[in-house]
Amino acid sequence: MNIKFRLHLNDLDNQTSSKLMKSTSIAVDSETMGLKVKTDRLCLAQMCMEKDEVHIIQFNKKFNAPNFVSILENSKILKIGQFLRFDLAVFKHYLNASTKNIYDCKIASKICRTSTSNHGLKDLCKDLLGVAISKEQQQSDWGANKLSDEQLKYAATDVIYLHELKTKLDEILKRENKLELAQNCFNFLESRVNLDLAGIDFDIFAHS
Repeated sequence: MNIKFRLHLNDLDNQTSSKLMKSTSIAVDSETMGLKVKTDRLCLAQMCMEKDEVHIIQFNKKFNAPNFVSILENSKILKIGQFLRFDLAVFKHYLNASTKNIYDCKIASKICRTSTSNHGLKDLCKDLLGVAISKEQQQSDWGANKLSDEQLKYAATDVIYLHELKTKLDEILKRENKLELAQNCFNFLESRVNLDLAGIDFDIFAHS
């Protein structure tokens, strides 16, 4: 797939924001310096409407993005992601954004594809779409002032297939009567993120 992307600095411009605000669903993702939300800073946020160009925001250690935040907090726009527990925590910690109306492909897959333990984006694209994606740039330096074309293409790939994956996963969830169960899990994610940011990152439902 020839993926088109556009790079923005620190926030979306008003014209792009207005366009995205008219959408009913947007795929979202982030790239950070690591996996520790409070110490490994937010570097990129990616988003796209279905079958459209990807918009990538590069944060230059400035975390004031009102246009992007307004999209995240708009409850009329569905935000589709992969392991949103992490992305939502990053967006809340750095941008003070409380993301509303979400769909997590990884959670959906874990609920309806119990015959496998492979629920990563690469696995879902291969199993459900027959698409092979590369994860070679995953550990690259996302904090660099100038990102390579390979990095930007990788970042765009993280969101470009999410709408199609949602469609495939919804078909399975509906067939197996698990759609409501998945939705209840999506609804709990905001609370799970708040627990993580409060330092309660263990399983609160465990016996011990």
